[in-house]
Formats: sequence, structure tokens, C-alpha cells
Amino acid sequence: MSALRAWARIAVDPLTRRRAVATSLIVGSLLTVINHGDGLARGIADPNLAWQIGLTFLVPFLVSTLSGVAVIRAQRSDRTETLQLLEREVEAINKFPDQNPNPVLRLARDGQLLYANAASEPISSALGIVVGDPVPEAIRSQLWDAAESRPPRSVEVVSGWRTFAVLAVAVPELDVLNLYGTDITGAKVVERFPDSNPNPVLRTSEDGRLIYANTASQPLIQGLHIHLGERLPADLLAEVRVGLAGAAPVPIEVYAADRTFALTPVAIPEFEFTNIYGTDVTAARQIVQAHRENERLLLNILPASIADRLRQGETIIADRFEEMTVLFADVVDFTQLSTRMTPVEVVAILNRVFSVFDGLADRYGLEKIKTIGDAYMVVGGLTPGPNHHVERVAEMGLNMIAEVAAFEMGDGQRLQIRVGMQTGPAVAGVIGLKKFIYDVWGDTVNTASRMESHGVAGRIHVTETTYRHLRAAYTFEPRGTIDVRGKGPMTTYLLVGRKSGAGPFLGHDLGDA
Repeated sequence: MSALRAWARIAVDPLTRRRAVATSLIVGSLLTVINHGDGLARGIADPNLAWQIGLTFLVPFLVSTLSGVAVIRAQRSDRTETLQLLEREVEAINKFPDQNPNPVLRLARDGQLLYANAASEPISSALGIVVGDPVPEAIRSQLWDAAESRPPRSVEVVSGWRTFAVLAVAVPELDVLNLYGTDITGAKVVERFPDSNPNPVLRTSEDGRLIYANTASQPLIQGLHIHLGERLPADLLAEVRVGLAGAAPVPIEVYAADRTFALTPVAIPEFEFTNIYGTDVTAARQIVQAHRENERLLLNILPASIADRLRQGETIIADRFEEMTVLFADVVDFTQLSTRMTPVEVVAILNRVFSVFDGLADRYGLEKIKTIGDAYMVVGGLTPGPNHHVERVAEMGLNMIAEVAAFEMGDGQRLQIRVGMQTGPAVAGVIGLKKFIYDVWGDTVNTASRMESHGVAGRIHVTETTYRHLRAAYTFEPRGTIDVRGKGPMTTYLLVGRKSGAGPFLGHDLGDA
């Protein structure tokens, strides 16, 4: 009787009761949320629920009261009795979670798994451990960090097709973690399939039939001409299956209803269907197309290397070239010819001629600089190193004459051009802020222009310098010394063609100018 009275005195002590009430409220509330939170949130009225919740609060109260009394009595006894009592308390605590239908585990500070109830088998299996085994270091650190955060956060563990949210709760008195698991598989599926998603979301069965489409996907399914219950188009279904077979989902681009969609398939094996998440990328693709068009227009104005330098921020571009080859070509008597044509006819014939010249410039890796009226200017040698630019310009000139000679005018007349070439130093750069151009200046340019204007119809007129570069592989007709306006007497030549023994010209395979 004296022992019972001693227990009763300690049990009704205010400190013991406050501690028991606090423990009951904290542990009871936590367990109520874990075990009955979903039912309470949905307002389910279950006659058994009241006594279960009451028991949930009562048990921690009694355990705390008893343990508090035991601890106080133990403090009054010797150390051996204290250790024995602690062992019995731990044993009693260990028996409590066995009845919990949700996973409950206990983890020691050093990572050893001390306890796992029957419901926790999927989690322990996913971690590959049993009671007594150490938990992997990375997971142990993650669980302790989650427990020490404020408020404590859950850690997701995937076991097969099921997903658990594991709430880690530290028990400082025992230096352990209690791990409370909740199966959130259904919630994860719902998360992956929101009806309110502003982007298209489709769901297909394993055989590829459309079983769901949210409101935002209506333009997509209308563009694909499919309805609920029908199979996806064969080509799209094949791409979806290829995407699902890969290590990571690869977006599939589909054009439908004048829009472009990027579709990402995600398999949901636990429910045997596939979610297809769509994003309207029409604007992004239009931006890409506009960028390509801008790039094309820019490269029609500037050499690629110069365009790159402008994009990198250079504001003044001016380069000196110790040697480049300049060619001018002019349509003979075109001014007089144009007076007998309509404006449309004039533009049409020049466009036809210059388009052929543009093709030849690309073929021989040369750079078109500009057209002035019916004159065409092209250069070679804009890239450093030996690139046979003199021969390439000569070959283009010969081809220009041959191509134009084949042109027939409506009245039976044939076009002819004069061509002039010069090789030497020059300066090139970008000028202007509006309608800017890449241009070339220097005496080499002026001399090439003079060779054209003092030339002969259907022939290429060159200086002594250009002749020396080409005489080993090409034949020439000496023209003698002529008086060139602005230059004075000059020895010049007419280029006839490539020598038969020189072999075919391969310089157009050498790259850009």
C-alpha cells in the first residue's frame, strides 16, 4: 500500500500532470493527423472514430504519467534500478507502433535501424535493410536534416510503384528518430494529372486510345482529328512509344490547328496508362524562324566572319589585306538597251544575270561586295593563308562570260559583259549605320574598275600583276601598253583561258574567300 500511495503522490504532482498533458496533446495530435487526418478532412462520421481518437490521446497521457512517475522514483533509487526501468520503458514504447496500419520505423543516431513495424516493409525493402542493419549514410543524413528542420519536413521514398512520405520526428531523450510513413501514391498520381493545367494534358491507354483530354488540349486534339476512345494517329503513337522507351522523356513536336506543340509522354505504370503533357511552343518556334531569317538576311549583306564580329560587339570593323583579287563586270551597252525596255523588264534581266553571278561566287568561294547599276563587284582573298584566290576569281570571270553569252533577249539580241581584274593590297570594312555594307577600298579596287572600263566586250582585262599570278596555268593575249585614265600607261593582257596541260581547276573546293 505504501508503494501505491507513493506512486499516487507522484502521479498527481502538478509537474507530472503538466508534462503528461503536454505529451498527450503533442503525440496525440500528431498520431491523429497521421492516422485519421484524411477522414477528418473529408468530414467522415465514424462512430468508432471518437473512441479511437480518445485512445490516441489517452495512451500518451498514461504512458507519460507512468514513465514520469517511474523516472522520479528511479531518480530516488540506485543506478542499477534506473537502467532496468529504462529498458522496460523502451520495450513498452517499442510495442506501441505494432498496431499502427501505417509504416513506423526507429533509427539510431549512428544509422542503425532499431525498429520497423509490419506496415513499414515496403519502405525497408526500398532501402534494402532490415532491423539491425545500418541505413545508407546519404539517407541517414537526409532523414536527420528533415527532422531538425522547422517545421519538420517529409522525405519521399519510392518502393516499386508506391510512394511514401516519411515524416522524421526526433526523440532527443533516446537520441533516435521515429519515422512515420504515409502512402501518398494516389496523391502523386493526382499531382501528375491536374484538370486545371493551363497546358494540354492527354491520357492514353496502353493500346494508345485517348481516354482523357483536359480543356486546354482541345485545339490539339481537334488538329489531330481524334476523339475520346479513338487511337492516336499511328505516326504519333509510334513516336510516343519510342519516347517512353528512352532513359528520359524526349519532347515530340506536333503541328496542329496552326500551332506547334511539344508533347512529353510520361508512363504511369501503377494505373496502366500514359500521361502526355503538351506545351504550346508556337511563339518559340516563330522566334527561331525569325532568327534564321534575320541570319540569312545578314549573311546576304555581310561575310559570315564579319557578321560574327558584329555579333560579338565590334563597332568598327576595318581590315587591311596585303593581297586580294578584285573583279568588276559590266553589261555592255546596257544603258542604251534599258531605254527600249519597261522597268519590270530591266529589273528582270539584271536579276537573272546577277543571280547567276551570285551562284558562281558561292561555287568558287568568293565574296560578292555589291552591284552598282549594271556593274557587279566580287573579291577573293578575304581569309588568311594561301587559298588560290587569283585563280578562283579568274575561273569565275571566265564562267560569267560564258553564262551571259548564252542569254537571249526577247528581240534576238545577246548580252555581253566586260570584265576587269586586279590583284594587290586593299582595305575592307563595314560602313554606315543604316543600310550598312561591307566594302573594299584602295588602288587595287580602282585599277580593277579601270581594267573593266577600258576592256573589251566578252573578255577579261587584267594588269601585269594579275598576269604574273596566272601565266603558269592560263593563256593570255598581250594587249600592249594602253593609257588608263587616272593611272597613265599600263601593260595589260586579255585572259583567254586555262592551259590544257594545267589540268582541271579544283580551287573552288578550298572554302570561303
